[in-house]
Amino acid sequence: MDYYVKPFSELSTKEFYEIAKLRIAVFVVEQICPYQEIDAYDEQAVHIWMQEGQTIIGYARIIDQDTTVTFGRVIIHPSHRGKKLGNQLLEKTLAVIKTQMPDKPIVISAQAHLIDFYGAYGFVPVSDVYLEDDIPHIRMRKERQ
Repeated sequence: MDYYVKPFSELSTKEFYEIAKLRIAVFVVEQICPYQEIDAYDEQAVHIWMQEGQTIIGYARIIDQDTTVTFGRVIIHPSHRGKKLGNQLLEKTLAVIKTQMPDKPIVISAQAHLIDFYGAYGFVPVSDVYLEDDIPHIRMRKERQ
């Protein structure tokens, strides 16, 4: 398995196509959530993905928000779930943040059923549960690394 970390400007057309295809398959089709999946944040994000052969099996994007940093669109390909790859992807994401955006707290909008998953990495809830695209979410924060 290979890991890739690239800003938008360095993504090939094929790489972005494969990323978009996976994101739409999971967040729009699988989760039955029609919304604008490709957005303006893609151009300013650092994109991280795990790949086996030609298949992207995990993905996340990191966005520097000046005083804080966030990440999202965290995905494990449906055919690769249940293998603890989400842990590997999150660890890689946090390592990139620590290297490229040190000393900034991380604030995320997590799907509410993942509170314990993110909590194991030092994230704490900082909001009540709210609906984002009709899916329960919660804002979580991790202080500087």
